[in-house]
Amino acid sequence: LGIEGGCNCQFALDPESFRYAVIEVNPRVSRSSALASKATGYPIARVAAKIAVGLTLDEIPNEITGKTAACFEPALDYVVVKFPKWPFDKFIYGCRRLGTQMKATGEVMAIGRSFEQAMMKAVRGAEVSLDTLAMPKLASLTEEELKKKIHAQDDERIFAVYEALRRGTPIGELHRQTKIDEWFLAKLWNLAAMERALRDEPLTEELYRTAKLLGFPDSAVRRLSGQEPPLALPASCKMVDTCGAEFEAETPYFYSSPGEEDEALPFLKRKASGKPVVLVFGSGPIRIGQGIEFDYASVHCVMALKRAGYEVAIVNNNPETVSTDFNTADRLYFDPLTAEDALRIVELEKPVGVVVAFGGQTAIKLTKPLAAAGVPILGTQPDGIDLAEDRGRFDALLEELGISRPSGRSVLTEQEALQAAHELGYPVLMRPSYVLGGQNMIIAFTDNDIREYMNVIITANPDADVLIDKYLMGTEVEVDAVCDGEDVLIPGIMEHIERAGIHSGDSIAIYPAWNLSEGLTRQLVDFSKRLALSLGVKGLVNIQYVIHEGKIYVIEANPRSSRTIPYISKVTGIPLVELAVRAMLGEKLSHMGYGTGLAAPAAYHAVKVPVFSFEKLGGVDTQLGPEMKSTGEVLGIAPTMEEALYKGLIAAGYRIETGKGLLVTVRDSDKGEIAPIAAAFAALGFPLYATQGTANILREAGLTVETVQKIHEAKENTMTLLESGKIGCILSTSAKGRIPARDSVKIRRKAVELGIPCLTALDTAAALASILGRNFREEDLVPLDIAKITPAKNG
Repeated sequence: LGIEGGCNCQFALDPESFRYAVIEVNPRVSRSSALASKATGYPIARVAAKIAVGLTLDEIPNEITGKTAACFEPALDYVVVKFPKWPFDKFIYGCRRLGTQMKATGEVMAIGRSFEQAMMKAVRGAEVSLDTLAMPKLASLTEEELKKKIHAQDDERIFAVYEALRRGTPIGELHRQTKIDEWFLAKLWNLAAMERALRDEPLTEELYRTAKLLGFPDSAVRRLSGQEPPLALPASCKMVDTCGAEFEAETPYFYSSPGEEDEALPFLKRKASGKPVVLVFGSGPIRIGQGIEFDYASVHCVMALKRAGYEVAIVNNNPETVSTDFNTADRLYFDPLTAEDALRIVELEKPVGVVVAFGGQTAIKLTKPLAAAGVPILGTQPDGIDLAEDRGRFDALLEELGISRPSGRSVLTEQEALQAAHELGYPVLMRPSYVLGGQNMIIAFTDNDIREYMNVIITANPDADVLIDKYLMGTEVEVDAVCDGEDVLIPGIMEHIERAGIHSGDSIAIYPAWNLSEGLTRQLVDFSKRLALSLGVKGLVNIQYVIHEGKIYVIEANPRSSRTIPYISKVTGIPLVELAVRAMLGEKLSHMGYGTGLAAPAAYHAVKVPVFSFEKLGGVDTQLGPEMKSTGEVLGIAPTMEEALYKGLIAAGYRIETGKGLLVTVRDSDKGEIAPIAAAFAALGFPLYATQGTANILREAGLTVETVQKIHEAKENTMTLLESGKIGCILSTSAKGRIPARDSVKIRRKAVELGIPCLTALDTAAALASILGRNFREEDLVPLDIAKITPAKNG
């Protein structure tokens, strides 16, 4: 093929005859290139780039060994397991069946001395609330139900296979049933056998050592045996060196392997620089609510610490990230982000402090166990983090500060939830406490909604409190700030186009805020400063507000890096992560050269637009709400807000066919606002179609509209209209969602299948109509060089 550089080849192999066929060849790097690079320590993209400028493999040095060339094939003395991270904890009605279409949002990679050890580390690192492959909910299945589960081939299949092995199903029978190679089944059998031994036999030193070599964490050993470990194994790590220890490695890239000869400590002694060490915890697998934004923050944190004169080690287990490049930090530990794994690395590194503020909720969850073990936390202290997360304590703080928040209750049962909803008045916002990305968060309009969603929430989080808040349909604004314990710097205030009730990660966000009075802006700055100081923030804090009828309410405050840090840093030119790190280390904002208070607004507008992956996830309702659904975002930046929004919408994939119709079907609470939005589309030449109730409202407003029957009402209905090709855009909102059998969900899913843009918030539709009315053309847009943006220094 004449390829020079990276190449990805995919093969199909017949396991019986070992015949194979080429599926495809991609003359480029791919997702698996990143995985292979991290698994071997061989930087494929870097080598491919050097080949592209004329070097040959024998001329390119191996940076890990410093002695061999890139023409030496990596030699491995370990096993690597990649484990996908799926979004079905958020999409409970989504089709979980795996097939030719990718459904995972991210992945973890685990390295071990054996397959068993690597597999156990992968499951731990995937953050699916398991410390072994035994999934509690599968234990209650009958034999027949378990066989069906295995046959279903969904994201939980590996756990179902493991459950069958735990029950004693012969390996040969499972091989015939699943076609999974017997080698893998035998390895899983070893893990199941160890579970039985820990449960049924005395916990001897020999049994404990064997369990550790197979990857069992102490938490699982205690739970299964009911006993404390009989000895304390010292922390030990092995090295990824690309050469099977043939040469001495120059670049430290480690993975833990308890009970084996340690290769990390000798390296640390040999390479000792005398600088103080800081340990940074990454964000683990990419998932909805915690994406690559946190890797951006982690990497910039590492760079800032290095500039400040520290030696930096990072812990992460995501092969897709820059933080897990072997040359990002001074040392890399490729391990799960659990308390036990983290403490073992702390034992080795003996850092002067650890950083948890840039790894999202994954790293923040390590705060309490690290602090309990006496590990110094840099930045905001554990009590400040708990104060922000604990509903009762945070409410008391807001009351003390005289800052409002929506009225709410904390409940445990369905009856308590119904009572709270009646006292607060519908609609109400429901969510489990301590959630990520609005997981299992919904707006309830009726008692039936409360019953349905309490069942969903309790099933997913049986021990968690459920928070019921009065839902305020106001303007949502967001503030990221840096605090040094005395002063606060706010780079800018972001305003969401969609009103509160749409998750901030799914909202279109605009900087600078375009709709705030001077009085409200001053109040937001004052509230943000007082909150940051009261929480004891040293570093970053993200605060979300809703403005309802001219009054500001706090939704939540998170004393850590947020999803919007890369966005606001890039569009203001203020290096927020660097300033936060310097504040964590004790430096004052007044000495950093960027001033304090609210930074002067930029001379341009920047719009963040979410991107969704609904076409890959069958059965998922596309209606937006308080639970985050987007898998990415794009940025539009221009001299005017309208042009920036147009750029953002185009980049996010919005393509509205003019000349085709607009189908409108909205919930009762939206009918009072729908007429002017529909009129704007009609003025642009969109013929209007609507279901009966919505059509009546539009006719009363003097609009021409064709009534469409609902799915169950006639043969010619909303679905046949969509299939006819007459519709170019849909505006669909409903008081109820999620369940695939509902008409509104079917309409939105059909729109995904047919590639018809479907808007599920009135504010988004109004913004789109406004943009379409300006007749922008892509060829007329002027690029703006984001690298040349410099902040307006104040103070």
